[in-house]
Amino acid sequence: MINLFNLNSYTIDLGSFDHHLHGSIVTEFEKEFCDYVGAKHGCALSSATNAIFLSLLNKDTTVDIPTLIPPVVANAITNSGNKVSFTDNTFWVGSSYYLHHFEDYSIIDSAQRVSRNQFKEHSPHDLMFFSFYPTKPVGGIDGGIIVSDDEDKINWFREASMNGMSYSLHNWDRELKFPGWKMYMNSAQAYVALQNLRKLDEKKERLADIRLKYNRAFGQLNKSDHLYRLNVKDRATVRHNLKEEGIITGIHYEPLHKSDVYGTDQNLKWSEQEAASTISIPFHEGLTDGEVDKVIHELKQTSVR
Repeated sequence: MINLFNLNSYTIDLGSFDHHLHGSIVTEFEKEFCDYVGAKHGCALSSATNAIFLSLLNKDTTVDIPTLIPPVVANAITNSGNKVSFTDNTFWVGSSYYLHHFEDYSIIDSAQRVSRNQFKEHSPHDLMFFSFYPTKPVGGIDGGIIVSDDEDKINWFREASMNGMSYSLHNWDRELKFPGWKMYMNSAQAYVALQNLRKLDEKKERLADIRLKYNRAFGQLNKSDHLYRLNVKDRATVRHNLKEEGIITGIHYEPLHKSDVYGTDQNLKWSEQEAASTISIPFHEGLTDGEVDKVIHELKQTSVR
């Protein structure tokens, strides 16, 4: 079976942690991740969804997002007290994009991209968040992080995600400041994400080789380290035939503006056309050259747009 993603496996010794929930390994991971993306400060959270929720909490605004996006993004925006409007942007998938602009800073969703020094491309007061969902570039036991050069902003996230308590490395030195949330990253999440972060450069090198072969075979210019998407005719038949050959594919994503929950009368024809024909093919560092060649061969038997 040629899987869509690769999930690394680890044996975790819980006895090695100085605290199971918010031990020093969380701080170690925050520091290494911030160093990698070129940010001064970061707050690790239990999920990237929580990063969206906290960063937009009670802003009472309308947030424009691509309709082809995981529903958790729209859910977090709505549940944090805001409204959602959808755009026809289909090119963000596998990369990053501006989630929202405020007067003096912006929020960048980089849940599908992790690159060296990428935060340095932005204002030091901006907020950028990343996801450690198992299939993302830095996979984990879910989890997320929000980074910035603005220490005051990051300190607020630390307090908000730690039940509204003042931040301290020592439990009993914390004081309750406001009604917060239990959204901090735990030690096991940090351990797995840290191991995968340390493998990221090697992973990206292998992905670059696979991506080049795919791009040459299918005439594409894909640059993602997360997804390799193609548009095909008669998607259901193509996916069925590939599965019969042991090749697993996915769909990224269904249009939210057509859903029963977020349905609108917006005219987003490009996204609807894209959603009806797109498939994601196996793209991960565990693929052998033979498996890559098989995926190319089988896909060339169908009609790739």
